[in-house]
Amino acid sequence: MSTPIGPGPTPSPTEIPADELAAASSVPESQGRLIWRRFIGNKVAVASIIILLVIILFSFSAIGIGPISGWWKFGFKELNPQVNGGDPTLSLVPQFLGGDGVSLGEHPFGQDRIGKDYFAMTMRGIQNSALVMVVLGLIATVLGVVVGAVAGYYRGMVDAVLMRITDVFIVIPALVIGSVVGQWFGSLGAPVLAIMLGFFSWMGIARLVRGEFLSLREREFVEAARVAGASDARIIFKHILPNAMGVVIVSATLIMASAILLETALSFLGYGIRSPDVSLGLLISSNQSAFQTRPWLFWWPGAFIVSLALLVNFVGDGLRDAFDPRHRRFKLSKMRETRPEPELEREP
Repeated sequence: MSTPIGPGPTPSPTEIPADELAAASSVPESQGRLIWRRFIGNKVAVASIIILLVIILFSFSAIGIGPISGWWKFGFKELNPQVNGGDPTLSLVPQFLGGDGVSLGEHPFGQDRIGKDYFAMTMRGIQNSALVMVVLGLIATVLGVVVGAVAGYYRGMVDAVLMRITDVFIVIPALVIGSVVGQWFGSLGAPVLAIMLGFFSWMGIARLVRGEFLSLREREFVEAARVAGASDARIIFKHILPNAMGVVIVSATLIMASAILLETALSFLGYGIRSPDVSLGLLISSNQSAFQTRPWLFWWPGAFIVSLALLVNFVGDGLRDAFDPRHRRFKLSKMRETRPEPELEREP
C-alpha cells in the first residue's frame, strides 16, 4: 500500500523562476492594447506620425492663423524689399566647415518675384493642405461609413440602389469632379473647398465598409443582439461597426493622402485655392516660368507635397499592419510554437 504524498512545502517567491512568475501574473491583452502595441512597434509609422505632426504644428505656430499671429516676422501677403537678390538666406553649413554658420537669415526660403517671403507662403500652403486633408478625410469617411453600413446590413434593394449610385460617382474621374467643384467653390477658401470635395470622395470607403458588413452581419454576436431585441441602428453602430474600424481607419488615412495630391493638382490647374490665399500647388503653378532662373521656388513646395503624402501613407501602412488580424494569428502561432510545455512531476 503506497503512502499518499502530501503537497510539500510551498516554495518562497525567490525559488520560483522569473518566467513562471511572469506567466502567472500575465493577463490577456485587450484588442485595443494589442493594436496599439503593434503600431508602436512599427518604427517607420511612429516616426512618420511624429514628423507629420511637427510639420503641421510648425506651420501653424510660425505664421499663425486668422487673428492669431505666429512667431515669424513676415506674413504670407506682405511685400518686402528684395534681400540677397531674392535667393534663400538659409545657411546650414557651420563655420568650422567653411560655411557662413547655421542661421535662418532674413528670408530662409527666399522671396518670389514681387518680394513676398517664401517661407511664410510655404507655411501657409502647408496649413491649407493639412486643412483640406483632415476635413475632406473626415467628411468622406463619415459618408462612406454610413452608405456602406446601410448597404451591407440591409442588402437586397437597399444595397442595389446605394451601390448603383456609388458606381455612377466612382466612374467619373476624381480630377474632373474636383475641377468642377473647384471652379465653383475654390474662391471661397480651403475649408469650403475641402467640404465640397469630401461629398464626392466617399465611394471607395463605402465599398470596403459594405464588404465588411456583409461578412460581419452573419456572425453569432449579431444574431444574439437581434434575439435580445436590439434595434437595427444599435446593431450597426454598437456591434458591427466597432469590428470594422480597422478597415475604416486605414481607408481614412489613404483618403487623406489622396486629398493632398488632389488639392495640389487642382491648385496647379487653377481650379483650387485662389490668390491672394496660398497653397503648395498654387506656388508651383504661379512660379513655373522661373524654373530655370529661381529653382528654389519649386524645391520648397514640391518637397513638402512629397513629404506630406509619403508620411500619411507610412502612417496608413502602420495602421494596416496593426489592424491586420492575420498578423495577430501569426504572432500567436509563433508564441505557441516557442512556448515550452510544462513538465509534470510523476511519482516514481
